[in-house]
Amino acid sequence: MSLGEETVRQAGTGTQPDPRRAAHTGRVPPAAVARLPAAPGVYRFRDARGRVLYIGRATTLRSRVASYWSDLRDREHLAPMVAAVARIEAVACDSVHEASWLERNLLEAGLPRWNRTPGGQETVVYLRLDARPGSPGLAVSHLSRPDAGEVRYFGPYLGGLRARQAAAALGRILPLAYAGAQLRGAHRDLARSRGVTAADRDRIARRLTAVLERQPDAMAAARGELEALRDRAARALGFELAGRIQAEIEALDWVTGPQRVTSMEPSDAEVHGWAAGVLVRFVITGGRLCAWSQRACGPAQAASRLAATPPGWAAFARRNAELAAALAARAGAGAEPEA
Repeated sequence: MSLGEETVRQAGTGTQPDPRRAAHTGRVPPAAVARLPAAPGVYRFRDARGRVLYIGRATTLRSRVASYWSDLRDREHLAPMVAAVARIEAVACDSVHEASWLERNLLEAGLPRWNRTPGGQETVVYLRLDARPGSPGLAVSHLSRPDAGEVRYFGPYLGGLRARQAAAALGRILPLAYAGAQLRGAHRDLARSRGVTAADRDRIARRLTAVLERQPDAMAAARGELEALRDRAARALGFELAGRIQAEIEALDWVTGPQRVTSMEPSDAEVHGWAAGVLVRFVITGGRLCAWSQRACGPAQAASRLAATPPGWAAFARRNAELAAALAARAGAGAEPEA
């Protein structure tokens, strides 16, 4: 019996597939859906022969995957694929941005039959922080270069609009561009009106660096200041401005959210996690996590691979091995061979 023929039991908490909608469409959701977390991530469908049918990303894995067994609406062309799904696999990510990068990397490495495009549609960008006295500022860049003196690059990020909104948000509270030593005319007047001088340049640059390095206290402080500006605008009935600041806050959350599957560091590594007889393997090449596989494996055979896993990746790998084992158990069989 394929996973698509099993019925989800209503148990525990969280969003569950609606059996009435499933009955209406004639598609019954697989029991494994109930074991998916209500977290961002990437999912993969396999057929009965173990072939990958489709790779997708989700803001919430459980509800997104369940949607394939309800009303497909504008995705009705996927109905034949859904009927062929025999196994669901998933990677739980720490942010939607991380899930977006992982999907992109996997699709660029290999395009399954039912995926239409190799990778996402978002533009890859960076944020360039220039702390030099003559040209300070934070700007979006489509290229990155090695850090040089007081010029640093952060990223990469997916989505040029979000990156520009995040830069605008930081400019509201940390106006580095107005802390230059060579301001003239209107720019000098604007700096004066904002209470910023060249003496503030190093302090502002340090705070920006801390935010972009994802230091928790710096991120919380920046978000708090932006929320105060948003609320002040709303109280003054400036709802358009309040909405714009809220969009900038969300973009800053996107940029500063945890994301490790794509890095500017060109590192190579193999990452392994093990749980309940399932070994999960991630391959990082040139700083990008671009391969994910899993297979049945005993603890003795897994031990050396786990010992070689970089410590910073251990929790990510272990969490996803536990998820892989839970999904494999619901399928009533071991994990698929590596692919």
